[in-house]
Amino acid sequence: MSSPAHFNSGSTPKTAAHMLLAEVSRLVSHRYDLPETFDGLLRHLRRALEVDILALALPKNTGSAMQLRYSCSSGVVDAELPSELSLEESPSAAAWATQETVLIDMDDGLIERRWPKLVAELRKAGLRTYCSLPLTAGDRRIGALGVGSRKCHAFGEDDVELLQQVCIPAAMAVENELIREHADRYRNDLLQARDHAAQLLRLSSAVAEQPTVEAVLHSLRGVLANINGVHSAALYLLSDDRKALRLYAMDHASDGPDLPKGMEIACTGAFSQVVMNQEAVCAPDCAKEMLRSPQLAPFAGRVGQRSAYLFPVTTSRKQYGVLTFTSAEGKQFGAEDAELLSSLASHLAVALEGALSVDAAAGYQQQLAEERDRLALLLEINNHIVSRLEADDLFPAVAASMRKHFANDLTSLWLVNKQTGLAERKFLDFPTGKGFLAKANVAVPAVLESDWFRRRMPRICSAELAELPPALREACRAESIVSAVLIPLAGASGALGLLVMTSRKAHAFREADLDLLSQIGTQISLVLDNALAYGRLRASHEDSEVQRLYLESEIRAEHNFEEMIGDSPAWRRVVHQITTVAPTDAGVLLLGETGTGKELIARAIHSRSRRRDRTLVKLSCAAVPMGLLESELFGHEKGAFTGALTKQVGRFELANRGSLFLDEVGDIPLELQTKLLRALQEQEFERLGNPHTIKVDVRVIAATHCDLTQMVKDRAFRQDLYYRLNVFPILVPPLRERGADIELLVRHFVAKYAGRMHKRIESIPAGTMKVFRKYPWPGNIRELEHFIERAVILSATDVLQAPVEELSAEAAAANVPTLEEGEREQILQALQACQWVIGGPKGAAARLAINRSTLNSRMRKLGISRGET
Repeated sequence: MSSPAHFNSGSTPKTAAHMLLAEVSRLVSHRYDLPETFDGLLRHLRRALEVDILALALPKNTGSAMQLRYSCSSGVVDAELPSELSLEESPSAAAWATQETVLIDMDDGLIERRWPKLVAELRKAGLRTYCSLPLTAGDRRIGALGVGSRKCHAFGEDDVELLQQVCIPAAMAVENELIREHADRYRNDLLQARDHAAQLLRLSSAVAEQPTVEAVLHSLRGVLANINGVHSAALYLLSDDRKALRLYAMDHASDGPDLPKGMEIACTGAFSQVVMNQEAVCAPDCAKEMLRSPQLAPFAGRVGQRSAYLFPVTTSRKQYGVLTFTSAEGKQFGAEDAELLSSLASHLAVALEGALSVDAAAGYQQQLAEERDRLALLLEINNHIVSRLEADDLFPAVAASMRKHFANDLTSLWLVNKQTGLAERKFLDFPTGKGFLAKANVAVPAVLESDWFRRRMPRICSAELAELPPALREACRAESIVSAVLIPLAGASGALGLLVMTSRKAHAFREADLDLLSQIGTQISLVLDNALAYGRLRASHEDSEVQRLYLESEIRAEHNFEEMIGDSPAWRRVVHQITTVAPTDAGVLLLGETGTGKELIARAIHSRSRRRDRTLVKLSCAAVPMGLLESELFGHEKGAFTGALTKQVGRFELANRGSLFLDEVGDIPLELQTKLLRALQEQEFERLGNPHTIKVDVRVIAATHCDLTQMVKDRAFRQDLYYRLNVFPILVPPLRERGADIELLVRHFVAKYAGRMHKRIESIPAGTMKVFRKYPWPGNIRELEHFIERAVILSATDVLQAPVEELSAEAAAANVPTLEEGEREQILQALQACQWVIGGPKGAAARLAINRSTLNSRMRKLGISRGET
């Protein structure tokens, strides 16, 4: 199976992750169809991870199971995931409930027993790894995102962290889709209610010709005047708790009592009988009946000698209230009148139901418009959030959206200063401002401790704006601001600040707006928390980068180059030569015994050259068989020789615009030296099997332990190639000539290997160090390093336990002190005897019978420093 195409290979993992998140954010902000969004999300993920399937699972409304909402695959996977799983059978339910990522490895038997249905389908489709991640927007748990791969252990910790970051915009996309679906369902319900109201209105029009309930009551009184005379008609609507009645409409003659519309009366007496029994009640003495009610009693004196009939206003759907008729002065309603009035009450109930349904539909339409505007604002702000990564770009766009919806005059952002605990203004949008508030940039201490802030509930300020500090309150009055709302912003780590909106209109913000403002505050808190965390991370990264560069410069200043350790005169000469030749493009020939660090010197030359941003390509000419060395250097085409099954790029081509380190160059056969010479002089060559010339720009650094001069005399090495390589020779001294560096190297290697082995070695015995300095180290630094590694392994305490008896035996058997070593030992003994006093009659120079200047010169040559033992 081929690996998916990744982002630019030159990008760092963090850069690739940021690129993926930016692509996903753009996808979410420009896609409003859930399948299209998830198909695009799968394509983007496959560019960074080995993902073969995506699945979206949402909880049922009952909360008893998880439903598969949508799934998509790469095309090579054909998985029929279960459409619904119980909470116990679904890893998505576990991720949704616990808000933690669930990672499934198909080779784990416990996983199969826990989720058998899902695992069976995943295995049938060839998937080996499946990951369920929670989808959460703010504090709302939405569902879970399933990510599957045909690869075993496909997702490491970094991959899971990246997927969790991807889930943030994915959750927003799913929430937007759910909001749109909710709005569509709500709109359909409201449209159905409106259609039903219209139908009821048409039915009521057939029953009553009058357009309003008041007109119906007036027409009823006129119609009935010829029968027995109706003095007044009144409609009372029943409260939800059925304990009170409210006067909805009334029509009466000019001499009747004018009851206030909307007046509430207790459901007692005849009214209670009508409501409870749903039967008409006759009150022969209307005034007496009114005296039973404290609310109607003041009007009883104006009724006179009249009777009243009370009818229930009820349809098959609802009990609405009571319809009352009073007769003319001195008249009573008869049985036929009561029957007619009862029929008219039934007709009125139908008309009333239609009228109230129309009113409800109008209310629903208003609600729908408000809900539509609310959802549009939330979606618009959400789009601002996903399409803008920086807070400085986000808040101007958010302020413009808020001003369009609320018609407010000012929007400002206040952030908490963690050091002072006060809120400081960071953003102000006030296009019509006169400058008073811009100058009043004071800290706000009190509101952050308020109960409403801790509960994250927006606060509408009173007309006096008493909740604001005095300086801000005075500035608001100067700007004619009379209303404000404070929206708390809080993240996972605590209070973040305030979003403040103000207006020059009184009562510009309603209690009904608080829920919408709270959701906006949650959205902004989320992106603000992420932006602040990103800012802290970026600042920390920049600080770390500065510290790293500083420490590297300190290390270079102390140890010259990277890992090159030494301070002896011989080594300082080498460092001086490196410093001199590195900035040039001249070829360098490193001469010296095996193990003296020639490769390290080559890296130092490259890192100090203008080619340091390119590659240092290395090739050991002694490690490659003779027949393949030409192919390694210059490459070959497919079929150039037996076994050349594919095209291969040579080391010269790989090192183009960089450096090529040829180790053990003395082992190159004579027949290949001619082609190498041409490549060095002309900077061009041909691949094996390809006649086309390839031009390159390569700096060659060669190294050998052989005596090339003698090899030239013996005709084992071409003279012209030797001259071409020997442009700037550097003789790397053996370790036996760097006595002053041995202690530095020993301590370096002890620290290096003790750290790797998690050991603590604090001291090296003086006797051990003396043996190290006396031993000639025929294998040079390589031998010393390996010996120290073995000593660290053998050390069981914090003191280095080195098998120095091996070195002492070898030194005694094979090494006779040289004249220089004897001279060095004699000078050291004289210095120690004179307590390191060099001049004077009792100094070391007098003891050795030489001049003081001569002794100083010999000490510098032999690398003897004060305090050496």
